[in-house]
Amino acid sequence: MASKVYTKTGDKGTTGLFGGKRVPKDFEQIEAYGNIDELNSFIGLLKDYIQDTPIENKENLIQILLTIQDRLFSIGAHLATSSDKLEKVKEMLPPLFDDDILLLEKSIDQMEEELEPMKYFVLPGGHKVVSYCHVARCVCRRAERWVVKYYHIEPNIEPHILPYLNRLSDYLFVLSRFLSKKLNVNEIPWVPKK
Repeated sequence: MASKVYTKTGDKGTTGLFGGKRVPKDFEQIEAYGNIDELNSFIGLLKDYIQDTPIENKENLIQILLTIQDRLFSIGAHLATSSDKLEKVKEMLPPLFDDDILLLEKSIDQMEEELEPMKYFVLPGGHKVVSYCHVARCVCRRAERWVVKYYHIEPNIEPHILPYLNRLSDYLFVLSRFLSKKLNVNEIPWVPKK
């Protein structure tokens, strides 16, 4: 018989980490990987919306987003590991690489070659897929903030995680502009009310 989804072990507000330790569900570590999970879900939603657009050569964008989702699962695995077991289980965790960050940087550079330089802040919106891109960007920034909070408690986290999240939010911002261009959506400049 397959194991059940519900275990009832979290009914009193605790959860288990990889390695067995139980911690409160509002612990910084849980918030960190919970935000990564939410980000991964929004990346999936964004990917599905891109699939439904008339953008040419969207397969490359979708492949990059699939790669990002894979990397976010790896980040989640690292963050879900009990710090006292980290050294012992490190070889079991999926690795992160410099190339993961370089992929984001190269993708940003390629998209920016087709974009006009930024002259003003833009308001999120204009098309559903652009809006979801901005939502994913904001969730990414929140995830990054929670990982930083956890880093202050546990500075031995995988060293690629913070630069990856920082670059990913930049990627999502540039992707929002790139999608606006490909969908012929006018970027709405932010003009502060005086």
